[in-house]
Amino acid sequence: MAATSIEWTQVTWNPTTGCDRTSPGCDHCYALTLAKRLKAMHQPKYQNDGDPRTSGPGFAVTLHEESLNLPFSWTTPTTVFVNSMSDLFHDRVPLEFIQSVFSVMEATPQHTYQVLTKRSQRLVKLAYELRWPPNIWMGVSIENQSYSFRARHLLEVPASVRFISAEPLIGPLSLTLDGIHWVIAGGESGIGARGMDPTWVREIRDDCLEAGVAFFFKQWGGRTPKANGRELDGRHWDDMPLTPDFNLT
Repeated sequence: MAATSIEWTQVTWNPTTGCDRTSPGCDHCYALTLAKRLKAMHQPKYQNDGDPRTSGPGFAVTLHEESLNLPFSWTTPTTVFVNSMSDLFHDRVPLEFIQSVFSVMEATPQHTYQVLTKRSQRLVKLAYELRWPPNIWMGVSIENQSYSFRARHLLEVPASVRFISAEPLIGPLSLTLDGIHWVIAGGESGIGARGMDPTWVREIRDDCLEAGVAFFFKQWGGRTPKANGRELDGRHWDDMPLTPDFNLT
């Protein structure tokens, strides 16, 4: 377990690390940059190099069986972002390993797990090989309209909470929100960060308000994640799914 500054979760858990670029939202991947730094610091999880055409130093897809049982040691109910440094549904993560991750999540119902993927086609393919207890929230990342098909795939998954992460939002995005419980939106950060038009964010927020879907605005982005703050129209938007008393404290 690692504490995180990600506003919509409490901690991260990485039973796998590493990934490959799969769409334009990956072009300035924070995890790829961080993995390179962790490799230089001799962090053991980040010593396998990925294909330089699609990945990078310390960012080969790697399974960490020694990390599987960590949630059993957490005594306080916790909201957990699963694989902040990878994609659990990457083609090089075997079904059997994904099932092991899901088994741990099912066996620790005191925790809430947030799983996020760009590989929605494989998610759908494997969904009915997995058990979906109510403490597993499943999400897809969508950066612009060209990748809105991921939301359609998500609707085929029998998760109790389905969510969309529109981050980094690099183009306009119109969503049909039937069957979706939560939307996160945010701009890109890091060197070369692409700008985000405020109109794109407002349209997503307004769609959520009209559909009664929880909306969370994470950041405007820039050179650093917090460079331009996270206020939208004079306020923070920190809605979470499920009950009104759900919070991250």
